Amino acid sequence: MNVSRSGYYQWTRRQESEQKKRRRELEQQISRIFVDSRRLYGSPKIAQVLRQQGVRVSEKTVARIMKELGLKSRTVKTYKATTNSNHNLPVHDNVLNQQFRAQAPNQVWMADITYVPTDEGWLYVASVMDLYTRKIVGWHADERMTKELVLQALDQAYNRQRPKGEVLHHSDRGSQYASHEYQKRLLKYGMKCSMSRKGNCYDNACIESFHSVLKKELVYLEKFRTRKEAQSRIFEYIEFFYNRKRVHSAIGYLTPFQYERMYGQIA
Repeated sequence: MNVSRSGYYQWTRRQESEQKKRRRELEQQISRIFVDSRRLYGSPKIAQVLRQQGVRVSEKTVARIMKELGLKSRTVKTYKATTNSNHNLPVHDNVLNQQFRAQAPNQVWMADITYVPTDEGWLYVASVMDLYTRKIVGWHADERMTKELVLQALDQAYNRQRPKGEVLHHSDRGSQYASHEYQKRLLKYGMKCSMSRKGNCYDNACIESFHSVLKKELVYLEKFRTRKEAQSRIFEYIEFFYNRKRVHSAIGYLTPFQYERMYGQIA
């Protein structure tokens, strides 16, 4: 190969350049963040996390390195509606009116129901999100989509957060939320009811977006044999990953717990 013996040994003793060191360290950091996100984060989120850690890097660089390392987000997309608004129960005006902003925690809560397939049949999940922090403050899962399902989620949210002022509670016009029992519970907790316009999914976009994320990042990546197994995995996803570890672009690429804690420090 026309290489001298002395030249070869000099090459083997040559130290790694600073540029190569930085590149190798960046590859390790990207791989670690990717794995820690359950192989869910794409380049935008990983770039933001790196910047929070003091690493100056562009999203394009992160995307290029991820491609070279074969790191690809494993999320998938699908959608199915669960709302049944064909009932004669009284409904409320859309007070929220797509103003997806809150000035503090426990000002606006958004509620919705989704479904999870298992080998035993459907598991229905009712969730309550705090609009300011994007935290899931309450949720409940059951094999039946009844008013008790949403009542359990609301009770958990109230008992966890203990809001001091009036909360604007927004949901779709489903019979579970329009039921007399649910409306009485809202009055008991001092909450003002707001409901989406009929057939307009954008009116409840934030909580529906969460359920879409739940599907993409958990439900459609696994196969659940039993409802109990699905409920256990959903518990782990919401309580330990989504609320505590998953960063959100809507709140400055922080986690809901971090954002809630920041408000407590400022207030």
